[in-house]
Amino acid sequence: MGQDEGRGQSAALAGARATALALEANVRRVIQGKDEVVRLALLALHAGGHLLIEDVPGTGKTVLARAIARSLDLRFRRVQCTQDLLPSDVTGVSVFDPRTLDFTFREGPVFTDVLLADEVNRATPRAQSALLECMEERQVTVDGQTHPLTAGFFVVATQNPVELEGTFPLPEAQLDRFALQVRLGYPDPADLAVILEDQRRGHPLDALAPVAGAEDLRALRAAVAEVALDASLRRYVADLVAATREAPGVVLGASPRAALWLARVGRARALVLGRDFALPDDLQAVAHAVLDHRLILEPRARLAGRTAAAITDEVLAQVPVPVVPTGPPPGP
Repeated sequence: MGQDEGRGQSAALAGARATALALEANVRRVIQGKDEVVRLALLALHAGGHLLIEDVPGTGKTVLARAIARSLDLRFRRVQCTQDLLPSDVTGVSVFDPRTLDFTFREGPVFTDVLLADEVNRATPRAQSALLECMEERQVTVDGQTHPLTAGFFVVATQNPVELEGTFPLPEAQLDRFALQVRLGYPDPADLAVILEDQRRGHPLDALAPVAGAEDLRALRAAVAEVALDASLRRYVADLVAATREAPGVVLGASPRAALWLARVGRARALVLGRDFALPDDLQAVAHAVLDHRLILEPRARLAGRTAAAITDEVLAQVPVPVVPTGPPPGP
């Protein structure tokens, strides 16, 4: 049996995989030539995490977020982050109503399904921190009152790595809230030629129709949680994360939260490939997207040319890879 074939696939897993593949195909209609990035972005969604996109302007960051929301017929709202953005501009505010002599809570843009925090590093640390509780606990606390967000709440944040004037780098606590970080990059000439033709009379996003809904997303996430992760793979994840903390030149390595996301996103990849069990390949394929943005290097290491990606490569090469059974489970 090939390693991308199912092992006793259940109807639920097969249905979840069909949803995941339909979402990928739909989003790829508007994001040309970036199939692996699209898959990684959707894996963050399937695993229940949030996505950070770091890239230069004009590469399709906003289009990707909108395409994901439209493909699932989810509510979408956008926050344009600037230096004068206040936490209440994100979460909402209690307003005094003179007619009732009471305060009424007015919801902010986080009360949606998919939130685009555009150029998040242009917001001040105070405004950035407004997303911490939202992303981790799916709730907002204002004036001592807690307001729940939707269970499928998904944040897509973007930042421009080139324009640094007037920006505030995301602190480690904020970076650690993002399950994955991806970069779209420029399209190659052939894909750019296709984009030029596709947008001759309008943007393909305008004609993009949903292929699934909120219920399908809930079923997909439930199926991801059922994908088996062998005990040897759980130890492999723990060893990979620990190795990032011991790597030369690293001030801050990956956290236990990073280990959780590595396992969850690895499970999501296994499901998309049609398996009800994860393999080392699944973890290795998503390791850079999960780990790189969490690694903080010493200034001396950065000056010497060391990068987070190089450290992840070293860790993947050094940590022994377990042998995981890929056949049917043993009988009783």
